[in-house]
Amino acid sequence: MNLSQLWFFLPACFALNMAFGPNNLLATANAARVGPLKAVLASLGRIAAFIPMIAVAGVGMGTLLTTSMWFFLVVKWAGAAYLAWLGIKLLLSRPQAVEMASGAPQSLWRLMRQEFLVAAGNPKAILIFTAFLPQFVVAEHYAASFTLLGALFLMMELVAVAAYAILGSRIGRYLRGGRTLQWFNRVSGALMLAFSVGIVAMKRPVA
Repeated sequence: MNLSQLWFFLPACFALNMAFGPNNLLATANAARVGPLKAVLASLGRIAAFIPMIAVAGVGMGTLLTTSMWFFLVVKWAGAAYLAWLGIKLLLSRPQAVEMASGAPQSLWRLMRQEFLVAAGNPKAILIFTAFLPQFVVAEHYAASFTLLGALFLMMELVAVAAYAILGSRIGRYLRGGRTLQWFNRVSGALMLAFSVGIVAMKRPVA
């Protein structure tokens, strides 16, 4: 990849990373409750889901989503169901005082697992890898350039997570009271449900 391609790829990639979706909402909510550092570490679960997606897209198997109806439906409905479950859980959560960072009851492993499942259940992610990354691949060095693009995407993803985590930590300062936290949970839960509906409404792209 030459320098001009790289300068075009990085901002376009970062715009995708910063797009507000289920994972970035989850990072914001986690940071509000347990602090930005733990939220960023939890996002490694998302990265763990993205790595095989990028590999799958790299070997051309991403076309499964465009050629196999059943595979697309399984990913779509599983992802939508998990988002809906998270949304309902947040909506029904009881008001309680916020426990920040050191005293947070949620384990890092649990938060990482949530990030992983939200990322893995969103067919939009692998469609991005299948449609976006190949546009910048150097045909003569396909494997190396695709690997480099994937690594850059993941690095930019972590930068985006950090930005949302900082935003979430600032929001968290105002969530000291249980009633305020309850409203935050309700808004987050409603957005999760909206994202689940959005995934259900996704149509299989035509190859």
